[in-house]
Amino acid sequence: MARKLPALTPDTVPFWQGGAQGVLNIHRCAACTRWFHPPAPICPRCGSFEVGAQPVSGRGKVLTFTVNHQPWTPELKDPYVVAIVELAEQAGLRVLSNVVDCAVDRVAIDMPVQVRFEQHEDVWLPLFSPAHRGASQ
Repeated sequence: MARKLPALTPDTVPFWQGGAQGVLNIHRCAACTRWFHPPAPICPRCGSFEVGAQPVSGRGKVLTFTVNHQPWTPELKDPYVVAIVELAEQAGLRVLSNVVDCAVDRVAIDMPVQVRFEQHEDVWLPLFSPAHRGASQ
């Protein structure tokens, strides 16, 4: 699938390159312990500068999704699922991504998912696949 890659900044490198080690890194505030995404140099909740990326489980659930049937470029295969995934670490901690390794008609709200990574140049895109049965959420 052809993708436009994100710009890498000091704040975003841990998120976009954590997949090289199989880790999903999300920013967390040391002052108020709140997780937040997208990465930023300041906590959006309390204003602290004591923030940094930390690994999370990579587990979550599909909060909402849409199935895209528009092939925006010739290389882009359709249909595909664009989803907001709520991560297990905290209510309201959400990541926009794709659900893969699953027929589009099988994707559902509240479906348990697990992160997996797809490398493109120096970026490891976090994508989500259906969680294996028995995986704790």
